[in-house]
Amino acid sequence: MKRFLMALAIVSIAASCTDQKQTVEWQPAGEHILTQWAADIDAANPLPEYPRPQMVRKEWMNLNGLWDYTTALSSGKILVPFPLESALSGVCGKVGEDSLLVYARKFDIPAKYLKGRVILNCGAVDCYGTIRINGEVAAEHAGGYTSFSADITEFLHQGENEIQVAVIDRTDTDFNAVGKQRVNASGIWYTSVTGIWQTIWLEPVPENYIEKLRITPYLDLGTLTVNAACSGAGTVEVKVLDGGRTVATGSGKAGEDINIKIENPHLWSPDDPFLYDLKVALKASGKKVDEVKSYAAMRKVSACRDNDGTLRIALNDKPVFCFGPLDQGWWPDGLYTAPTDEALEFDVRRTKELGYNTIRKHVKVEPERWYYHCDRLGVMVWQDMPNGDNTTSPKWDGQDDFMPVPEPEPRRGEESQAQYWKDWSAEMDQLHNHPCIIVWVPFNEAWGQFNTMEVATRTKLMDPTRLVNPASGGNLYPCGDIVDFHNYSENPLPRSLPHKDYVVVVGEFGGLGLRVPEHTWVNDGWGYRELGDSDALTDKYISYVERIIANVKAMDISGAIYTQTTDCETELNGFYTYDRAVFKFDEKRFTEINNKLSHIFD
Repeated sequence: MKRFLMALAIVSIAASCTDQKQTVEWQPAGEHILTQWAADIDAANPLPEYPRPQMVRKEWMNLNGLWDYTTALSSGKILVPFPLESALSGVCGKVGEDSLLVYARKFDIPAKYLKGRVILNCGAVDCYGTIRINGEVAAEHAGGYTSFSADITEFLHQGENEIQVAVIDRTDTDFNAVGKQRVNASGIWYTSVTGIWQTIWLEPVPENYIEKLRITPYLDLGTLTVNAACSGAGTVEVKVLDGGRTVATGSGKAGEDINIKIENPHLWSPDDPFLYDLKVALKASGKKVDEVKSYAAMRKVSACRDNDGTLRIALNDKPVFCFGPLDQGWWPDGLYTAPTDEALEFDVRRTKELGYNTIRKHVKVEPERWYYHCDRLGVMVWQDMPNGDNTTSPKWDGQDDFMPVPEPEPRRGEESQAQYWKDWSAEMDQLHNHPCIIVWVPFNEAWGQFNTMEVATRTKLMDPTRLVNPASGGNLYPCGDIVDFHNYSENPLPRSLPHKDYVVVVGEFGGLGLRVPEHTWVNDGWGYRELGDSDALTDKYISYVERIIANVKAMDISGAIYTQTTDCETELNGFYTYDRAVFKFDEKRFTEINNKLSHIFD
């Protein structure tokens, strides 16, 4: 709370900037490389797509665009939603020692909006945000990866209004979730991200409206469960559609589970990513007062034993080998924020086209539209928690056997643990509806790791419909569903015997580096193993994957994650350059070997 009070005390420093009337032309700042999509940005309307594909309304107002900003170091115009430190913000700057960034802009409210309620939605603000509407505090939020909403109706008036967003971000000097952000970026740590980095928008709704949907498929029961949380009482009616044709319906009270029988369900899989359309309506006194559109998939995630008795990841009760890249989700020009939706979709689509079926989303939560692209294109996702408080991490030496139990005392303090649970619970809740997500990863290696057995158990209780990978490559304990080994040596296999009661995966391997001049973040860089040209790179990659293929049965391996999708700042180990302009491998050979491993259980 002290962070919010400090922000409120000095939020007025934006006033001098807000009152300026001159027009400032936008252009990318800094000297780093840009992606091809930077040229497609409309500064008057960046990222114009509706940002929440799983709960869509027709009427909305995008607040992205040029805002005024002030820090202790500078002031001027910033292009929202690109973070302050990014080139696409037009600033490429830093917050001062007070860690404070203040945004301000004005907007007009149509008279029709004020006939009901007006909701302010924020995709993500890193890290502690206080929002004022016309000078009054309207919302506060802590956590840089999850969305939040606020009813701001009482603060509005018809015509021109002002919004101010005061942000405090201490990056890696606090115990909040930060992922790979660092004030002093180097090695595997990247440039810090501050402020609004996802779409911020307004939405008019009726007095009684649908606030949230929770959608869960239960394939064994042949049902789809929909729960619509609403601002008031009423009846919720759900239609399930296939190509515009209604195939199932259900109804129930607002806020209660509605179990809808799906006859002969069309199943979702990477080879056939079928999605049902949903229409969800809220009725009060027999009259429809609100309606949203959504989508859902019928699919089941489990661990099952194959004919040899080995535990495998299973999709729809069939073993599936999860093979894909470690995906950092960083951009040379937008950092956390992709320049356009086409760019956001590019990484997902190309991953699928290159023969992979999985992405491990590494210590970052993406905008909703990224998961939407995975849902519709058919890419399975292992979702990491963007851990924080890494300074208290227990020691980890890459060991591959279970730690002694009971587990040692936690190294994170009570406040730090409470923040972890707040962030992790909010992340899981926000992403619950996306069928692409099949694995939750609460810890990466030993970063901020604590009470692993309790964390794995609670994670499974919060969502029993997915698998839990307790600590990808971290200190391993007999808990969760998966034992995950990291190995960047020439031999990418686990270094110990298989664990018969757990699914065995190689959560990170590879890291093969190749420098492509004029497409790097800095003049030098590194990879875990550097190669001289594309042919040598391709040969080495194929040798790694072939070794995994040869040992899938011998080592009971059920998944493998290659490092990584793109270069990232000083890292040169992507299959694409950081700007996504150059694919480094022989694409034909690369795709052929990937398809062979992805479909090894077919």
